[in-house]
Amino acid sequence: MKTMLITGASRGIGAAMARLAAENGFAVIVNYLHHECAAAQVVADIVSKGGQAAAVQADISRENDVLRLFEEADRLFGNLHALVNNAGILEPQMRLEQMDAARLNRIFAANVTGQFLCAREAIKRMSVKHGGQGGTIVNVSSIAARTGAPGEYIDYAASKGALDTFTLGLSREVAEEGIRVNAVRPAFIYTDIHASGGEPGRVDRIKDSIPLKRGGLAAEVAEAILWLSTEKSSYSTGIFIDVTGGK
Repeated sequence: MKTMLITGASRGIGAAMARLAAENGFAVIVNYLHHECAAAQVVADIVSKGGQAAAVQADISRENDVLRLFEEADRLFGNLHALVNNAGILEPQMRLEQMDAARLNRIFAANVTGQFLCAREAIKRMSVKHGGQGGTIVNVSSIAARTGAPGEYIDYAASKGALDTFTLGLSREVAEEGIRVNAVRPAFIYTDIHASGGEPGRVDRIKDSIPLKRGGLAAEVAEAILWLSTEKSSYSTGIFIDVTGGK
């Protein structure tokens, strides 16, 4: 059985991905930061259907937590085959002149540094150069990387732009080592992240501007991540799938 580690998997896209991965034969590490009960429920749902899963608390913006997370994954399920860099944060909507350095540091630590650290640990385990069997890394970016999110959260958008550049560079750095690195860029998805931005109903407010005239579901994003995490996408690396309703 292959193992997948998903960061930020207690809710939203991460939780949907955990359930879908288990349905497709992966043993799943459900990483979470605060929502222990939600993570436990995701694990219970998977186990009740005959799958394998375990929840591991870790703050991916902290290097020691990342080391502990991957060591626990090793102990629980052995070889790692897939990493989904899904964890990320969004802070209340505001213009740049209202932002302070503490906010910027929180955003970039969680949305960029954490992804680098997790990918680093995954590569140490997957790379054929290190005796691994190869694997996949999927970074969950955002359409904000292309739009810039002016007047709302340009810091979040910039962090996702960094993640896109990271995807391109890393995909080429490890391509000969059996590791494929790709990204999914969702937008207008019904998840709790909009409440973190101060507007829980944001998707409904803007859905008429979306060509498909509706918001997206976490399960729809998960399908794209799954494709990039399996051999069905075996000739794809350094690519981006936009799950944005045509926007």
